[in-house]
Amino acid sequence: REGHRGGERKGRAGQGGAAMKVVASYLLAVLGGNDSPSAKDLTKIMGAVGIEAESDKVDKFLAEVAGKDIEEVIAAGQEKLASVPSGGGGGAVAASGGGGGGAAAPEPEPEPEEEEEEDMEFDLFN
Repeated sequence: REGHRGGERKGRAGQGGAAMKVVASYLLAVLGGNDSPSAKDLTKIMGAVGIEAESDKVDKFLAEVAGKDIEEVIAAGQEKLASVPSGGGGGAVAASGGGGGGAAAPEPEPEPEEEEEEDMEFDLFN
């Protein structure tokens, strides 16, 4: 946890987190009316919330989106995400297989029909 608090995260997860912060700051700048945010703009936004910007990641991101419409970039990203397996399919296979153990949600009990209730009208003490 110390690495997380100090802003130093190792491995792939840390790299993705830094990239997402750059993307988020870029989108905030665009939403704020800046159609072409600079590295200085992104650094300022991240600094306002206590994040130290990694200039190499900021520069790389800006190079990738240079001259592109942000809405087109988002649309292209959504198309790419649509083809990525989400990992949610495993539970459905186990549930439909019947032998998946406790993975399937219990089925609700059927409600008794009115006819059955009418059939039970008798007095036990007669």
